[in-house]
Amino acid sequence: MEDVLEVYAEPYDPARPMVNFAETTKQLIQETRQPLPAQPGRLQRYDYEYERHGTRNLFLCMEPQAGRRHGQVTEHRTKVDFAHAMQWLVDEGSPEAIVIRVVLDNLNTQKIASLYEAFEPAEARRIARKLAFHYTPKHGSWLHMAEIELSVLQQQCLDRRIPDEATLTREIAAWAQPRNAEQATIDWRFAVTDARKKLKRLYPSLPA
Repeated sequence: MEDVLEVYAEPYDPARPMVNFAETTKQLIQETRQPLPAQPGRLQRYDYEYERHGTRNLFLCMEPQAGRRHGQVTEHRTKVDFAHAMQWLVDEGSPEAIVIRVVLDNLNTQKIASLYEAFEPAEARRIARKLAFHYTPKHGSWLHMAEIELSVLQQQCLDRRIPDEATLTREIAAWAQPRNAEQATIDWRFAVTDARKKLKRLYPSLPA
């Protein structure tokens, strides 16, 4: 917890950007009947019947200090998918960075070893040398700023039926574009000192 909070507290440095990385899923659902349009005093109405078209994984890279975010839709969320997301982050997300501090959940797919399952050793090592992982603790999703951004994405974009992967990719890009243009950031105010006061039960050496 303190490791993540210390990373959050550091001033913005484009040579050493801090990126929050998270994932979620979206069920693809197609309408079987055209929704009835909204009318004065009545919201748009949808038929209860629909067709399922599976689910898709969504990776979200969020750079809260710079106000940038990027969503990537994949069919799966394997180690190889994660590795390709990290390759994008290094080569396209922050190509000028010396090192990218990545805050992420402690999932079995989200490890440096995943790079070696996806790429030749030299390429895996090239990507790994530019990454520094900082893992949130178990049951610590409230520490993950990307979860805040995912909540915004859910409310503003994913709270409706989306029929296919192409539409999902297009809609996420359309959602991210104005937020990036506005450089919408996250004002994180919970620091290490706050943690030691409010969560002192987690510190055995501190009096209750």
